[in-house]
Amino acid sequence: MASEELTQTGYIQHHLQNMAYGKLPAGYERADGTVLQEATWTLAHSYQEAADMGFWAVHLDTLGWSIGLGLIFSFLFSKAAKSATTGVPSGLQSFVEMIVEFVDGVVKDTFHHTNKLVAPMALTIFVWVFLMNLMDLVPIDWLPLGAQVVSGDPHLFFKVVPTTDPNATLGMAIGVFLLMIGFSIKNKGFGGFMRELALHPFNHPVMIPFNLFLELVGLIAKPISLGLRLFGNLYAGEMIFILIALLYSGGLVLGVFGAGLQWMWAVFHILVITLQAFVFMVLTTVYMAMAHDVDEHH
Repeated sequence: MASEELTQTGYIQHHLQNMAYGKLPAGYERADGTVLQEATWTLAHSYQEAADMGFWAVHLDTLGWSIGLGLIFSFLFSKAAKSATTGVPSGLQSFVEMIVEFVDGVVKDTFHHTNKLVAPMALTIFVWVFLMNLMDLVPIDWLPLGAQVVSGDPHLFFKVVPTTDPNATLGMAIGVFLLMIGFSIKNKGFGGFMRELALHPFNHPVMIPFNLFLELVGLIAKPISLGLRLFGNLYAGEMIFILIALLYSGGLVLGVFGAGLQWMWAVFHILVITLQAFVFMVLTTVYMAMAHDVDEHH
């Protein structure tokens, strides 16, 4: 529920700001009026401080939740693998086997080459992105308020959905992009990779500059679209939850209406978070297939 100490705009801004840890220069006047005597690495106490920390600021909440959820995924799947039996499977084993079979089927339909890395990577991407997206279904104020109570800082920034941070989504997309480039060069050779860029779509020396421009734009667009698609959908979903939460501060009638809207949006959002994890996995697999396809020029 919206804090009475915040305006509606302030409430929204507070929930959209990450816990930024970065360096502020000497002489900087902080939000509480104190002036730094020397350059200091610290947590941002305001939106302006987070912006002034610049590019090298680290979002501790994004890192913490993404790493933590990755460890949970690794633990559960490792436990299921170690306790797997040919007899009557446990509930965890059945659940893990269902996901593995689903991802394996998607990879077999999309990736028609031999690479032992692709299927495990697709599984990791699907489950990890799904878990990060799933945090959007936790009531919007529970964990941030809990963090404020534990830390004793009533103005602590704390976002719990890593995929609403473009640093996380673009970071994953760039990782996929680098793998795609690496496997392309490995399978086609550096010369073959460059020929794809220079001789497509027009196979004529005169058109090489035009071909390079088109292919490089398309190549760079892949990680950008991959990362921004995931970020945009989850950011929009989080924003709707925040706007619905504002209704609770408008009295009993609006609060009951907000509860109904929140339930309906949460049910619909289950489809969104699953679909976005699936799309990220499929596109990654498609890009890996393109990197292994020696015969095609795109």
